[in-house]
This record gives sequence, structure tokens and C-alpha cells, in this order.
Amino acid sequence: MRLYGHFINQTARNFVKTLNERISPLGLYSSQWGVILFLAEKEKATQREISDYLRVEAPTMTRTLTRMEKEGLITKVPGEDRRARAIQLTDKAHELYEVWLKESDEMEKQAMKGISKADLETFHKVLETMNANLDESKRKE
Repeated sequence: MRLYGHFINQTARNFVKTLNERISPLGLYSSQWGVILFLAEKEKATQREISDYLRVEAPTMTRTLTRMEKEGLITKVPGEDRRARAIQLTDKAHELYEVWLKESDEMEKQAMKGISKADLETFHKVLETMNANLDESKRKE
């Protein structure tokens, strides 16, 4: 019996737990790290854009962003649409980014040890396809 979904979930939980063990002493959690990575690339985004990218429900994202704002990691600025404020990283978050990235990269290297580049590329394609399939099934509902 193949329970791919269950195994993916177990692996994801292990990945998140291990990442949290490495970055929580640095004042960050994996849920926040996803926001940091997205904003580091995009510079500014709305809460909705971040939620959609991370596939996180709005109330959960609100709690994460509120905590990050209190910790001085993000700030809200006027957006293109006056009703939606944009979120961006603070100078503090930019200063700590390289430290967090180093820990994340080291953890990923450990997780990927012994896996060929070709297998990792296939793995990435499989995950993209699975996400696309799941997104498509939600749109049909």
C-alpha cells in the first residue's frame, strides 16, 4: 500500500521541525521564514499575495504577520490600492536575512545529502505537478 500523501506530510513536518530547531534560536520560525523569503524576492506584497503564495488561510497569515510586525521584521506601507496596504521587510529583517539563509541552506544541504542533481530536479517537477493538480481540483469544487 502506497501512502504518498502521508509520507509527504511526514517529511514536510520533519523538515519544518528541523528548520525550526535551527532558526528559532535566531528569533525566527519556519512560518515566518516563508514570508521573509517571499518578501526578499518581491520587495513588497499584499497579505493576500503572501497567503496565496504560501497556501495559508487568511486568519493564520494575519496572526503570523501581526507577530512579525511586533518583532520588527515587517512593516505595512501604503499600496497601489488604498484599501490594501503592502507589506515589506524592515531594515532589521534585511540585516538578519543572511544569517537565517545560511541556517536554512545548511539544513537543506543536510536533507539533500546523497541525492543527485537529476533526482532533485525530478523531485521538484513532481512537487510542482502535485501542487498544480491539487490547485486544479480546488478550482473545480
